[in-house]
Amino acid sequence: MVYLDNILSIMFPKLPSEVIQDIATKVRDLRKIKKLSQEELAEKSGVSFGSIKRFESTGKISLESLLKVAFALDSLGDFEKLFVHKESPKSLDDIIKSQNKR
Repeated sequence: MVYLDNILSIMFPKLPSEVIQDIATKVRDLRKIKKLSQEELAEKSGVSFGSIKRFESTGKISLESLLKVAFALDSLGDFEKLFVHKESPKSLDDIIKSQNKR
């Protein structure tokens, strides 16, 4: 099943709007895990309550504010993984081989 999920994610990548909503959902879930209210996250991050509320419901937020929120949630390091060049698999065999290395 893992192989099929990887193949499907390569063949049908998410739309930007789906990625935005996924990030907003992950931020909301992490905020709740850390037992922070939206107001507390706003205070801790320096991002307005309205921006936090809008982000969690629509996914809309400035990059600067998103980074401040990530810092407040101890997740800023996740952004360093963005835009790192990775070789794309050239065949199904390449995908299977990369899974077997894990």
